[in-house]
Amino acid sequence: MGSEARVDSPVLARVRELVAPIAADLGLDLYDVERRGATLRVTLDSLPGSPGGVTLDDLALASRLVSRELDHEDPVPGRYTLEVTSPGIERALRTPAHFQRELGKVVAIRLTDVGHEDRRITGTLVAADEAQATVAVEGVDGADGVVQRAVPYEQIDRAKTVFEWPAAAKPSGGRPGAGRTTKTQKTKEKSSS
Repeated sequence: MGSEARVDSPVLARVRELVAPIAADLGLDLYDVERRGATLRVTLDSLPGSPGGVTLDDLALASRLVSRELDHEDPVPGRYTLEVTSPGIERALRTPAHFQRELGKVVAIRLTDVGHEDRRITGTLVAADEAQATVAVEGVDGADGVVQRAVPYEQIDRAKTVFEWPAAAKPSGGRPGAGRTTKTQKTKEKSSS
């Protein structure tokens, strides 16, 4: 995650500014905006605490509206592919707001710059503020019970929620959430002038 992943570039900040009102009008939450290579990914989610999730119809409508707004405002230089998606069952945690939203859920965190055995943390996310996340981890260092571990965001390489299948509902094969994230893509070609 590092500090550079939490700060939007001016282009991403402008895209976020343009997309947020569209998401709000549709009753959705703008979960994330990121650019990876030639792909501009806009991730929309249901509002915190609302029942249900984002439907394919929601994503199709959002994609059309976002595409039209980006065509009109032209905030992204060069060629790119717009991808409007939902975060899926196991979602990436890249910002303090992402961590704060997922309190009480099981998370998997990979750290930077630590010894091999201490590099991965899996446990229940019990607290998150603007500087760090706190995870309750069972049986750390051979200890019985639960130990809370505070992890500053700048020490996090990657983090995500972990979906735990109920014992009776566990599907066979594949990893949870694989192939279940819905996406709508549209390619935008912009001149570099």
